[in-house]
Amino acid sequence: MKSELHSRNKHINGYDFEILIESNPKLKPYATLNPKGQQTIDFSNSIAVKELNKALLLAHYKIEYWDLPKGHLCPPIPGRVDYIHHVADLLSDNITDIKSDKIKGLDIGTGANLIYPLLGNAEYNWKFVGSEINNDSIVSAKTILVKNPKLTKDIKVRKQKNTHSIFEGLIQTQERFDFTICNPPFHSSEEEALQSNRIKSKKLGIKETMNFGGVHSELWCDGGERTFIGQFLSESVKFQTKVLWFTCLISKKSNLDVLLPKFKANKHIKTLKIIEMAQGQKKTRFIAWTFLTNAQIKDWKRKW
Repeated sequence: MKSELHSRNKHINGYDFEILIESNPKLKPYATLNPKGQQTIDFSNSIAVKELNKALLLAHYKIEYWDLPKGHLCPPIPGRVDYIHHVADLLSDNITDIKSDKIKGLDIGTGANLIYPLLGNAEYNWKFVGSEINNDSIVSAKTILVKNPKLTKDIKVRKQKNTHSIFEGLIQTQERFDFTICNPPFHSSEEEALQSNRIKSKKLGIKETMNFGGVHSELWCDGGERTFIGQFLSESVKFQTKVLWFTCLISKKSNLDVLLPKFKANKHIKTLKIIEMAQGQKKTRFIAWTFLTNAQIKDWKRKW
């Protein structure tokens, strides 16, 4: 959580626990000192992580209420908002005013946490549709909106009824989005997810725990990340005039190596970019592509 984060990331210099505890006093019992005498929390404690997120969202993004059902994915805020900032940079290539409520994003798999719409709206005033297949996640996301009434006009949660499709049946006839954003299921099975967590916990020297949580639709799917993103690409072709920029996280470098030739072979894609990101020792990236020519993009802006 140092200089690798985006320059506009509010957390580039770490956390100010005095401010965070003032925003959320329930965080105080979990605050401790690391060997350098700096305040931190035990990141293997799922309750501490959730209280930290509540504090961050209130102190820095003015989100009055945020909570999760037990077992659902608790997202690391600095990494999630970094994705938002890099998408803003991507949009700035074609759009002058990126802090505009005319910009509309589609969050694929918004989850119970609704994190990308919350951060994107707070930082850039963007509007969002968050899609989701899990009923409990939908209830949680809608509850967050209801308890933050100022957000209900800008953020909508929509159920994807066809669990085998990403865009089909989701994007409406007259609807257009300036970008998609997606944190796909990384793993191909529950056992793979658990094994990954064991390795992560061992590297961090902490007890084994799913401290960030995650249910089936959030953590794994048949074929894992590689298959999901392959489907994402193939379906995006059918909606190439509906979205300016398609973007999707790719967690595993090995998956990028396999997927990149498929993207390069797609003759419909006009521009393809790989955006590298980092948070501490964790390296990740997202892939972004558009089917629109420069002339079509200019026409897109005129239709705002």
